[in-house]
Amino acid sequence: MGKIYLASPHMSAEGYEQQFVKEAFDTNWVAPLGENVNQFEKEVASYVKIKDAAALSSGTAAIHLGLKALGVQKEDVVFGPTLTFSATANPILYQNATPVFIDSEPETWNMSPKALEKAFEKYTPKAVIVVHLYGQAAKMNEIMAICDRYKVPILEDAAESLGTTYQGKFTGTFGQYGVFSFNGNKIITTSGGGMLVSDNENGIQKARFWATQARDKARHYQHSEIGYNYRMSNVLAGIGRGQLKVLEERIAQKTAIFETYRQAFQEIDQIEMHQASNEERCNYWLSVMTLKENSKVKPIDIMEALERQNIESRPVWKPMHLQPVFEKYDFVSHNEDGSSVAEDIFKRGVCLPSDTKNTKEDMNTIIKVIKNLF
Repeated sequence: MGKIYLASPHMSAEGYEQQFVKEAFDTNWVAPLGENVNQFEKEVASYVKIKDAAALSSGTAAIHLGLKALGVQKEDVVFGPTLTFSATANPILYQNATPVFIDSEPETWNMSPKALEKAFEKYTPKAVIVVHLYGQAAKMNEIMAICDRYKVPILEDAAESLGTTYQGKFTGTFGQYGVFSFNGNKIITTSGGGMLVSDNENGIQKARFWATQARDKARHYQHSEIGYNYRMSNVLAGIGRGQLKVLEERIAQKTAIFETYRQAFQEIDQIEMHQASNEERCNYWLSVMTLKENSKVKPIDIMEALERQNIESRPVWKPMHLQPVFEKYDFVSHNEDGSSVAEDIFKRGVCLPSDTKNTKEDMNTIIKVIKNLF
């Protein structure tokens, strides 16, 4: 049996990606920028119902330029969730700003409105980064109400949640800026790439300027600001255009994977599947389980048992406030006793194989390996 992956690229059966890439080669637009980039920006913006988008080299680049567009500078404070990948937090340091990490709440595992309120009592941040973890939407109504009260803008890291809607509105379109990722493991991919989106068309235009080395409009090469080499290539944008055509299909497949796990494990008391609320349509990028604290089977037992069968899984994200590179920065807990919801999820969580190429046989194999441990 071949390896079963956690989440790997899945090209369309119709070959849409090859058509757009061939077009780039046929027209010799293989260098950065070109018609695929222009159209991919328009198509993503149209899909999530927002005014403008900038195709960039990564989701991390998009977060960086989003923070820059919000005016984040040296010594500013930026709030961000502790339970996330480091790419959410690193751009705060790129801007020489100071991160403050906010705990999760137990339902969605995303930023706790309760902890956010506590953080506002201690700090005046320049911006708040909200992540929609594993495709599940954060409690945006509560978070936005708090941020609006303090007049602080939101940057949404929707890297994992393209296609997820919260109360009928796409994640990535609630804040002043939103970010999507098209990394190889995401629900659709451009191999590597990202997108910054906003209703602020001037802000997106400025982001494009920074992303192309901030070259001034002059006959000679002139630069009045520091720029970055952050633009997506025309070839990779062609892959993205093809992938976007099957996004709804991928969401349906991811949802079916989650539902298969949920039904298979519903009689095992120690297992809890991380299910989305009725307020959202979740893309279920990854299906994630937690084990009850008293479970004799531990996350490492599941991961090692799967690994022995050449099946990939992984732990839940290790919280940022526990990372050596970020441990000196402040952390605000959801719990009154100062304990961390995010740390508890990290200790008890397992990300299950959620590859949309998984066959029924693959799913049965994964489920059997896990059930045998119980």
